[in-house]
Amino acid sequence: MSGNDNPYAASYGNQMTATASYGAAPAQAPATAAVPAGELIKETTTANFTRDVLEASRQQPVLVDFWAPWCGPCKQLTPVIEKVVTEAQGRVRLVKMNIDDHPSIAGQLGIQSIPAVIAFIDGRPADGFMGAVPESQIREFIDKIAGPMVDDQQAGIDAALAEAKAFVEQGDIENAAGLFGAVLQADPENATALAGLANCLITAGELEQAREVLTDLPEELAKDAGIAAVIKKLDQIEEARKLGDPNALEQILAADPDDHGARIKLAKIRNVEGDREAAADHLLKVMKRDRTFDDDGARRELLQFFEVWGPMDPATLSARRKLSSILFS
Repeated sequence: MSGNDNPYAASYGNQMTATASYGAAPAQAPATAAVPAGELIKETTTANFTRDVLEASRQQPVLVDFWAPWCGPCKQLTPVIEKVVTEAQGRVRLVKMNIDDHPSIAGQLGIQSIPAVIAFIDGRPADGFMGAVPESQIREFIDKIAGPMVDDQQAGIDAALAEAKAFVEQGDIENAAGLFGAVLQADPENATALAGLANCLITAGELEQAREVLTDLPEELAKDAGIAAVIKKLDQIEEARKLGDPNALEQILAADPDDHGARIKLAKIRNVEGDREAAADHLLKVMKRDRTFDDDGARRELLQFFEVWGPMDPATLSARRKLSSILFS
C-alpha cells in the first residue's frame, strides 16, 4: 500500500498548504529547482569581467574557463564542464573567456597553459585546475568550492517531520497528523511518517484506521522498528480491551495481592491507558514475588512495553533501572 493510495494519509494530508508551509515537497519533485543553462553559462570579455566574475562571485562561486579556439584539450573539456555545471543547478556559474580575444586577464593571473579553470569566490581567485580533467574530478571540484548537492525534497521532509514531532509533543494531534499525511504524499514509504500518522490515529481513538495505515506494507518497511512498535501498541490495546474492568481487578488485588494473573492484566490495562509507571510497577511487583509465574511472564511483558515506549522514554529508563536491581540483586 502506498501513501498515495492510503485514504487516511489523504484525509489528513490533503492540507497541501501545510506541505508548503513546512517545506515538504510534492511527490516526485526534483532534488533542486532547475536553472536554465543560459543563466549558468556565459562568455565574457575583458570589459565585462568585473561584472560577470568578480561581482557575481560575491553571490555564488564562479568558474572561469580560460580557453582558445585552437586548443584541442579545451574542446574536450567544454562539453564536460558545461554538463556538470548545468547539473549542479545553480550552485556555481561558468564564465568562459577566449584568451586569444581577451589575453590580459589570463596574463594578470599568470595562466600559461590552457584549458585552465579558476574558481572565484567573494571577488577573489579561490582554487583551480588545469587540463581536460575527467567529469568526476570536476564534480569533486565543484563540491569542494560550493558544497555538496542538497536534496531539497529530503530537507523539506525532514523539516516537516520535525515540526510534526513538535506538534505531537504539544498535544496538537490534528496538525501533526496533517503533516505526517503531507509527507506521505511526497514519500509514500516514509516509515517515520507512517508510524507517526498511525500513532495520531490511535490517540484520536481511530484504531481501525490506524491498523489500515499499517496494512499490506512492503516486508522491509514492516520490519522498521518504529512501525513494529506501533503495530505492537495496537495489539496491546486490543488485548487490554478483553481483560475486564480495571476496578474489578483492583478489588481482586486488594483481597489477594498475590493474584499475579490479575496483576499482569491490570498492568496491561494501565499501559494502554497511558499510566506507564503504574503498568511497570505492577509487573515489577510480580517479578519480586514470583519470577517463575507464567514462565517469567511479567518480565517478558515488561520488555514488550519497552519496545513500544522506546528506549529513551522516561518510563523505560526508570523501569529498566528497577528491573536491573531485581535481576542482579
